[in-house]
Amino acid sequence: MTLAPALKDYIEHARWFGGKGRDWEVGEVRRVGTLPGSTPDLTVVIELVEISYADAPAGADPEFYQVPLALYPHREERLDHAQIGTLTEGGRELVAYDAVHDRQAMALWLQAFAAAADGKVTADLLAFHRVAGHELDTDAHSTLFTGEQSNSSVAFGEDSLMKVFRKVTPGVNPDVSIHEVLTRAGSDHVAALFGWLDVVDETTDSTIQLAMLQQFLRTATDGWELALASVRNLFAEADLHADEVGGDFAGEAARLGRALAETHETLAAHFPVSVRSADEMAALAGAMRERLSAAIDVVPALADHAPALQATYDAVAGLADVPVQQIHGDLHLGQTLRTVKGWKIVDFEGEPAKPLSERLLPDSPWRDVAGMLRSFDYAPRAVTMTSYALDADVDEEGQQAYRAAEWSERNSHAFLAAYAERELTAAEQTLLDAHVADKAVYEAVYEARNRPGWLAIPLDALDRLAREAAQDRTESR
Repeated sequence: MTLAPALKDYIEHARWFGGKGRDWEVGEVRRVGTLPGSTPDLTVVIELVEISYADAPAGADPEFYQVPLALYPHREERLDHAQIGTLTEGGRELVAYDAVHDRQAMALWLQAFAAAADGKVTADLLAFHRVAGHELDTDAHSTLFTGEQSNSSVAFGEDSLMKVFRKVTPGVNPDVSIHEVLTRAGSDHVAALFGWLDVVDETTDSTIQLAMLQQFLRTATDGWELALASVRNLFAEADLHADEVGGDFAGEAARLGRALAETHETLAAHFPVSVRSADEMAALAGAMRERLSAAIDVVPALADHAPALQATYDAVAGLADVPVQQIHGDLHLGQTLRTVKGWKIVDFEGEPAKPLSERLLPDSPWRDVAGMLRSFDYAPRAVTMTSYALDADVDEEGQQAYRAAEWSERNSHAFLAAYAERELTAAEQTLLDAHVADKAVYEAVYEARNRPGWLAIPLDALDRLAREAAQDRTESR
């Protein structure tokens, strides 16, 4: 009895599956290991499921999704919500469940990490790695986070957090490699890495990283939610400016700016740093133009902004010797956590839609800065797009838009000033402007496809960028 048909149905409805809406089939289902501590009454295995898409280009590599299974000889009613199907092994019929939902199965993962201490423990082809400095609480019960989308996260009490990578790619996962470097360097701006799990996959002849175990940030609050709370507080105080309300966010924005700057400094000290030549900068500008051209096909309104955007990209093409290094690659307020010990930056995987080979490449730190500036612009305008705005003591839409712009500008300036601690050079400002514009073009496509009612947010931002660029050109004459 094969599990493949049941796996297809389960994966198709999983929040973490990225191929929804496409025609796809399950290829090979490959077991890459059995967790130590498994017994006939509970066997925990890891399956790699090959996914092939009907619309994939000829010769394209398949995708691989990790599905850890808890195999029981009988039905476990407590796990009915996570049941995948049944299979026959060794003459026995076993009921298969998604293991991240099962505390008994997760306990085996935690025990395997604990056994690794400061080093590595192997089981089959699986290798559990540990970073010294923390003794795991092996008595802690697991709790699956329900809000995850691209991965699955499991907390072990208030001691540790395990992220199980669902879509896996042969090679080094930057979330693991960057966290390891920052942890060993003593960075205060990430959750400390405790360990990771990988497998030497014979089929792809490479190492595939399957999970990471890190510090559980017990007092953490999501940065995006904090920003929204600050905006709502401002909107509720109709007669006060952003710097006068109790929920003013500028201090936090500045602290976040310093946290990012120090993180970039640590990454530059431990990863290769190079410079982009004039030819490479021209290629970057060309890639931005291509993204704009493709975006106009989806969002025709972007054509109105094309001349100003082209001028911005042309300026980038004129740069040379631009420093590049390891960066976050997908930074926004939702990738930050505020704790009692300061800001933490999370999820260093980069943009999930990009191939791993691209996510590992060095890039300009100003790309991370641009992502955060766009997030500061989004927060107040997201509030105006939701029911939160109904509670605001603001009579006119124009007044609310003014206050949203005030919040965005104040916090963007606080963040950037703290990050740079000096005036930006002309080249830095040019590059930052281009990355901000490129990000807004990406946002326009996303909103057109997913939230058409929010399309005005990136389009309005491009309007402002065009006006500011025109003003700068006028003042420079």
